[in-house]
Amino acid sequence: MTLSQSLAELPAFLLYFGFGLILFLVFAVVYVRITPYRELAMIRDGNMAAALTLSGALLGFVLPLASAIAHSVSALDMVAWGVIALIVQTLVYLAVSRAVPHFRQAVEDGKVAPACLLAVVAVCIGLLNAAALTY
Repeated sequence: MTLSQSLAELPAFLLYFGFGLILFLVFAVVYVRITPYRELAMIRDGNMAAALTLSGALLGFVLPLASAIAHSVSALDMVAWGVIALIVQTLVYLAVSRAVPHFRQAVEDGKVAPACLLAVVAVCIGLLNAAALTY
């Protein structure tokens, strides 16, 4: 393949990458708004629990998003599956935060164990979601 043939794919790359970035940012905004604590402020203050929960959620979202980019038949298809991944990760947070007693307070107090659980569950569900997108 020549360089000019490779560069012919640049518009498609920019389209998918751009939509991917937009979806990533939308997920990050949605996620920090649905959680009852202020992750970014807590992370700035050195709260490792907040950093773990947000990092796990972001990874759990981007895994199926990457799979959607790789396997989708169109940009609209990729966006649709990205929105589904956003919903799934939102449900992961809601389920884990309700399953662990006093989850909000634990994260605000910087307790790493419940935060680690949420991060790992988010990544595991993200991997399952990504694998399911290999249609």
